[in-house]
Amino acid sequence: MMTAATPQQALDQYQKALASHDWRQVAPWLHEDACFVFSDGTFKGKEAVCQAIRQTFAWIRSEEYRIDQLHWVHADDAFACCVYDFHWQGLAEGKTASGSGRGSCALIRDENGWRLLQEHLGPPARS
Repeated sequence: MMTAATPQQALDQYQKALASHDWRQVAPWLHEDACFVFSDGTFKGKEAVCQAIRQTFAWIRSEEYRIDQLHWVHADDAFACCVYDFHWQGLAEGKTASGSGRGSCALIRDENGWRLLQEHLGPPARS
């Protein structure tokens, strides 16, 4: 089982797993009750999130995903949440594609360690 001592380490390892495009590396970082909100819908439960991420992997090839401007809103021994800017680029339908926006996530620590409970990726914040 993959573990992280802090929410930041868990988020870093989750990003590294996403970069692998291997669901087996991503899955351990998601809580069973995960709820992710993407531009194409809301996905409730680890299996639904799994399908959404796999579809993204199939649609965007050679994707590079990164976050910056990370701000931890709250972090204690069992729960943490943060907001950030995200950026991606890759090949969609054989053509170069990219995007960016604002994201948030909540992480929870349970008997399996720190896991993502919620993620929301949306359009960039307006100034």
